[in-house]
Amino acid sequence: MTDVTCACGQVALTLSGKPILSTECLCSDCQQAAVVFQALPGARAVVDDKGATRFVLYRKDRVRCERGQEFLAEHRLTDASTTRRVIATCCNTPIFLDFTQGHWLSVYGALWPEGALPKLDLRTVTKHAPAGVVLPDDVPNPKTHNFSFFARLILAWAAMGFRVPPHDYVKGKLNAR
Repeated sequence: MTDVTCACGQVALTLSGKPILSTECLCSDCQQAAVVFQALPGARAVVDDKGATRFVLYRKDRVRCERGQEFLAEHRLTDASTTRRVIATCCNTPIFLDFTQGHWLSVYGALWPEGALPKLDLRTVTKHAPAGVVLPDDVPNPKTHNFSFFARLILAWAAMGFRVPPHDYVKGKLNAR
């Protein structure tokens, strides 16, 4: 079990089992959302100096909100988006990304204490890296989601019996663009 919290500690998640994948995402949507989140009062940096957002992917049935549900609010880049990013409004900490039709949550890496973040497996969607950024070669840097990325997601889904568990504890909406 791993417990992670927002910056002020009012929102806490318990993560059980091994993560599906530990990654950095450089897609334009994550970079666009970071601009919105980083402009909120008291918010910390969401992307690093490479324009990457750190995530650890977990099966939805292995993520439980222990406290602070009343502070969780979703943000969608467009009204029609099936992907929502959930933030803790108590301290404007991004908590997770939810592809609502999927079986996993991408938990923001900034929730882990220093030195406790699972080892990076790969970077994804590097074709959207900001101009001039040179990515290190410490892990694979595919331009899009690669076979390994999808294989891990499918294997996790098979282990879940191809279910998409309900995930209904986020009630609020973030009013920011």
